[in-house]
Amino acid sequence: MASMIVSFLVGVYYNTILAWVLWYLFHSFQNPLPWSECPVNDDRTGYVQECVDSTPVNYFWYRQTLNVTANIETSGSLQWWLVLCLATAWCIVYICFIKGIETIGKAVYVTATFPYLVLTIFIVRALTLPGATDGILYLFTPEWEILMKPQVWLDAATQIFFSLSLAFGGLIAFSSYNPQKNDCERDAVIVGCINSATSIYASIPIFAILGFKATSNYNSCLESNILSLTNSFDVGDQNITIENYNSWLDSLNRTDSVSVARLNLTKCNLQTFLDQSASGTGLAFIVFTEAVISMPGSQVWAVLFFIMLFSLGLSSMFGNLEGVLAPLRDLKVVPKWMPPQLFTAFIALLSFLVGLVFTMGSGNYWLEIFNNYVGSVSLLIIAFFELVGVIGFRGIRQFGDDIEFMTGRRPNLFWKACWLVISPLLLLVVFLAYIVVQVQTTPTYPAWNPDYVDFPQTEVQPYPTWVFVICVLLVAIPVAPIPIVALYKCISNLFRTTETDVQNRPSNPYCNEGFDKDT
Repeated sequence: MASMIVSFLVGVYYNTILAWVLWYLFHSFQNPLPWSECPVNDDRTGYVQECVDSTPVNYFWYRQTLNVTANIETSGSLQWWLVLCLATAWCIVYICFIKGIETIGKAVYVTATFPYLVLTIFIVRALTLPGATDGILYLFTPEWEILMKPQVWLDAATQIFFSLSLAFGGLIAFSSYNPQKNDCERDAVIVGCINSATSIYASIPIFAILGFKATSNYNSCLESNILSLTNSFDVGDQNITIENYNSWLDSLNRTDSVSVARLNLTKCNLQTFLDQSASGTGLAFIVFTEAVISMPGSQVWAVLFFIMLFSLGLSSMFGNLEGVLAPLRDLKVVPKWMPPQLFTAFIALLSFLVGLVFTMGSGNYWLEIFNNYVGSVSLLIIAFFELVGVIGFRGIRQFGDDIEFMTGRRPNLFWKACWLVISPLLLLVVFLAYIVVQVQTTPTYPAWNPDYVDFPQTEVQPYPTWVFVICVLLVAIPVAPIPIVALYKCISNLFRTTETDVQNRPSNPYCNEGFDKDT
C-alpha cells in the first residue's frame, strides 16, 4: 500500500513534466526557436525587459512556459496552455492502458528502444562540438571531497531508486505477471547492469553538450575582456586573441596593473562554468535548449531531444500508473460492475485534477517539493521495511526456498550478505544522514523574482512554516500504511488466535481436563 501511494503521488507530478515536454515539443517546430530571441514588448519599442535582464532561454522557461510567481505563497492562476498539455499527456497515458498490460507491452517496444537511437545520434553530434572533451573529462574526473556530503548520497540513492523503480508499486505489479518459474536472479543482474550502462551511455552526450556550453560561455567571457583591453590599451598591430589572452594579461599587469584593475575584468575560468551547469528540470529546459540554439539545424535537434524525453517519461508513467491500478484490483477496491477501462479513466482523471496544482504560477515550486520529499526519503523508508518484512518476518531461509523454487538454485552468500547487512545498513546510514542535514539546515527554494536585487540570479527563500508542515506530511503519508497495517495485522491475528483456542475447547467443563491431557 505504501508503494502504491508513492506511485500515485509521483505519477501526479511526473506527468506534469511530460506536459512541459509537450509544450517545448510543439514549439520546437518553429523557425527560429522561440527561446532563441527575446520577444518585443507591448509598445513595440524594444524587447521585454525581463528577457533582456536574463536570457531568452530563461525567459521562455520561467515566464512563457511556467509564468512563475515570485514566491511559493503567491499561487497565481492556472496556465491554460499547461492545463491543455497536461490533459494531452494523461490522454496519451490512458490510451496506452486501454487494454491493460497487453497495450503497455506493445508501447514499451517503442518507448524503451527509441531513446537509445536518439542518444546514439546525440553522441555522434555532441562529440564533434568544441569543448565536448572538456565536458567528458569533467564527467569522469572524481571530486573526492564531495563524497563526504550526505546530500550527495541521498541524491545517488534517489536516482538509483528512480531508475530501477525500487520501492515503487510498478515494479511489484509488473513482477506479478511473470511465470512462477521465472529466473528472477538473472533478471535482477541483467536489469541492474543494463541500467548502469545506460546511465553512463546517456551521460556522455549530456556532459559533452555541457562542455560545449561551458566552452561557449568561457569564450564569450574572454572576448568581453579582450574588447575591454583593446579599447583601453594601445596594443599596436598585434591582436589579443583567446589563445594568447593570458599572456597578454600577464604582460599588461606587469606594465600597468592599476589601469587593468580599473577595468574590473571578469574572471574567466572554464572549470567554474562547468561547475555552474544546471541539474534537474533546469538541465533539460534551460541548459539543453540553450545549447541546441548554437547547433546547426537546431529545430531537428530540439524535436529529437523532446521526443526522446517524452518516450522516457512515458515509460516511467507506465510503471507509476500500473503500481496504482494493480494493488487496487488486488485489494478488491474496484467494483465488479466497473470495466477496467472505466476505472483506469477514473484514476487518470483524479490524477489530472490533483496535478492542476502544478500548472499554477507556483506550480514549479510545488513540483520541486513533491520531487524532494515524496520521491526520495519515502522510498528509503519503504525499501528498508520491505527488507525487514521479507528477511526479518518471512525469514531468509524461507525466502531462499522461494528463490530456489523459482530459479532452481539457492541464493549465494553475496545475496544473503546484501539482504541481511549491506542493504539495510546503507539505507539506514543514508536516512540518518538525511535527518542530520535537515535538522542542521533551513529548507529553502530558489525563486524566480524579477524584482530581486541580484536578478537574473534566483532568490533563495526559506519555506514558510505551513509549507514545511506539508513537506513533512508528504513524507509521512506514503509510509503511514506500514505501521498502521502492521498494527492491524498484529491485533487481528491476536483475536483470531484467541477465538480459535476457544472454539477448539469442548463446551462441557468436565471434558476440559481430558482434553488438556490429550493435547
